[in-house]
Amino acid sequence: MNGAEVMKHAMDEFKDIQEYMILAEGEHAVMTYARLKEQYLVLKTLLNSLGVNLTDIDKIKE
Repeated sequence: MNGAEVMKHAMDEFKDIQEYMILAEGEHAVMTYARLKEQYLVLKTLLNSLGVNLTDIDKIKE
């Protein structure tokens, strides 16, 4: 995978994780939310290190 493919894949996963976090929070699924948050933080760190500006796409804001 080249850099652009890695970035695209991470952004797609970041979007999906955020949607699942919103659903888990709405259902009060505390353990599920906590596990998703771990993955969210890993992806957020990766995307930041790749220079992606998350201001507009980060729905969670944690």
